[in-house]
Amino acid sequence: MANIHGFRIPRVLRGWVLPLALLALWWAAVAFGWSTSPLLVPVSKVWDTAVDQALTGKLAVALKASLWRDLAGFAIGASAGLAFGAMLGLSRLAEKLFGPTFHTVKQISLFAWIPLISVWFGLGDAAKVVFLSLAAFFPVVLNTFEGIRAVPADLLDVARVLRFTRWQTLWRVVLPSASPSIFAGIHLGLIYAWLATLGAEYLLVAGKGIGNTMTDGRENFWMDLVIFGVIVVGLVGYTLNWIASRIEARLLRWRGTSVAIS
Repeated sequence: MANIHGFRIPRVLRGWVLPLALLALWWAAVAFGWSTSPLLVPVSKVWDTAVDQALTGKLAVALKASLWRDLAGFAIGASAGLAFGAMLGLSRLAEKLFGPTFHTVKQISLFAWIPLISVWFGLGDAAKVVFLSLAAFFPVVLNTFEGIRAVPADLLDVARVLRFTRWQTLWRVVLPSASPSIFAGIHLGLIYAWLATLGAEYLLVAGKGIGNTMTDGRENFWMDLVIFGVIVVGLVGYTLNWIASRIEARLLRWRGTSVAIS
């Protein structure tokens, strides 16, 4: 338990302290009239909107569309990023041929690709999946490349002494050593893809999705719908991050435990 001025907070509840405090502040601001802005709607109204979205099936339709695009784009971008990053990391020639172009292109803001993508692929799901693939691609490439290049020379020397073939060196030495960095890139790619999902749905407005739900709320000045969308986005992002963290921790158990204090 955490101890705050003598008050002990159970471990399972620690993550809820700040959200509950913000919720209480939000409720008090409306209930006691601290703010009269129409932008700050009552908590009860947002709850009613959430119940309506859930019972009418609108939430399920929007979530299904957004998650399908997110996972499709992430799968394509991460797969391409792993292959390209490994090629750059394993081959000096590939780095010299493609590295300068990649390091130039990665400086371009992700949203700067929207006009070009919309011209080539339209405003539908194909354009959104391409956009999300780009969002996942760059962090996976960078972390894969850096992880492979950071493999200690001592380990490679041991592989030579043991007369490992190139494939044995790759699978038994390089990939295990680079795996923490590679998984970190995949983790980042998943997060960036989800963030880009909302941007794609906001800018490429055709179709359904959580981003489109928030756009509808903004255009009609339904702030309860906008706030509901923001909460859903945060909860889904947290869930994806939690799942990725658990998978990463399980696959990399050999690294040992964190040095962070409780």
